Amino acid sequence: MKGTVLGIEGTAWNLSAAIVNEKDVIAEATDIYSPATGGIHPREAAQHHAKYASMVIRKVLEGAKEKGVSPSDIDAIAFSRGPGLGACLRTVATAARTLAITYDVPLVGVNHCLAHIEVGRWKTPARDPVTLYVSGANSQVLAYRMGRYRVFGETLDIGLGNAFDKFARSAGLTHPGGPKIEQLAKKSTNYIPLPYVVKGMDLSFSGLSTAATEALKSNSLEDVCYSLQETAFAMIVEVTERALAHTGKSEVLLAGGVGANMRLREMLDIMCNDRRVSFHVPEKRFMGDNGAMIAYLGLLMYEAGDVLSIENSHVNPNFRPDDVDVTWLE
Repeated sequence: MKGTVLGIEGTAWNLSAAIVNEKDVIAEATDIYSPATGGIHPREAAQHHAKYASMVIRKVLEGAKEKGVSPSDIDAIAFSRGPGLGACLRTVATAARTLAITYDVPLVGVNHCLAHIEVGRWKTPARDPVTLYVSGANSQVLAYRMGRYRVFGETLDIGLGNAFDKFARSAGLTHPGGPKIEQLAKKSTNYIPLPYVVKGMDLSFSGLSTAATEALKSNSLEDVCYSLQETAFAMIVEVTERALAHTGKSEVLLAGGVGANMRLREMLDIMCNDRRVSFHVPEKRFMGDNGAMIAYLGLLMYEAGDVLSIENSHVNPNFRPDDVDVTWLE
């Protein structure tokens, strides 16, 4: 089966829909939830998604129509089944079920984490990489082995993006915190010692974020941002390097919104050059949460016959990537 799939992403901030075929993204539309203050409010985010879902889907259908793709050409509907915020996931799943019933096509429930990996494999030359996946809520090092994507290391508490956002709020920076920390970090090279917490192959960022907030009492914001980045990135590059050594793979793929950070890319590039392995990063629009990644993994799963009945299309806020039987790879 070769097809065209409409996918909907809505695990947290980004409500996004896209239509793809195996060659490219045909159309994409996004509307982002932005809270007035503080971090994400799950109920408000879900209300945002419910309010704008029809508009986003209509935009993507109109965009596809301009390129000669009509609703009757859509072979399946994919949605982010998890992990994510329960209220948001349920809202998006309801929209996906409605579309699947309306167009009488199969439904595909996609693991959000694996969608980041597969869109990276699609949009870069990476074929069988060790993937460093770093986003707001997730920080994991994964690689494919014996029918599943295995997690070789992960955060034991909060994701790196959330750790940055937590520190940014304490420093009076507006959301999202990561890009602002990156800009401030460029103004310093003065390293302040902060907790470096790697436990075997796993990581902890919560204490690091708290220690960085404490360091603001006696150091400049620029120095603390620089030190926070250097420490956190050294931690995740170390775990990525050890996963490379363990698996014997020859490629590293960077995925997730935090991967937009140029200093993280630089540190990974240095490590990969030292180990003589290739380093791959998709273009920025495929790094953060996006509808195209859900649609593309949905396409791979649809082509493998991996579809859901409406009755079994419940969401899973704690859907781990290593719980998924990978049906779409040899």
